[in-house]
Amino acid sequence: MHETALVKNLIHKLQNICAEEKAGRVVEVSVWLGALCHMSPDHFTEHFVQEAADTCAEHARLRIEASADIHDPNAQDVLLQSLELETDDEGLP
Repeated sequence: MHETALVKNLIHKLQNICAEEKAGRVVEVSVWLGALCHMSPDHFTEHFVQEAADTCAEHARLRIEASADIHDPNAQDVLLQSLELETDDEGLP
């Protein structure tokens, strides 16, 4: 269940950022997976798709960097590196 908690935490952060920025949706998310977070990129993607359903992050493109460094201080974490948002007023003159 550690994996689910990490992804739920990330989705919660994304929802807060969308609200703060008045964004309609997350277009792209770049994340870093620590070597000890117990998730491969495919496993992370499965959890992300499930947890992002019906949120501003649904259908977001994922860019995933997986670390192999077990000595990194964030080796047990999933870190948000960057994201691209679509604001509600994009495309308006």
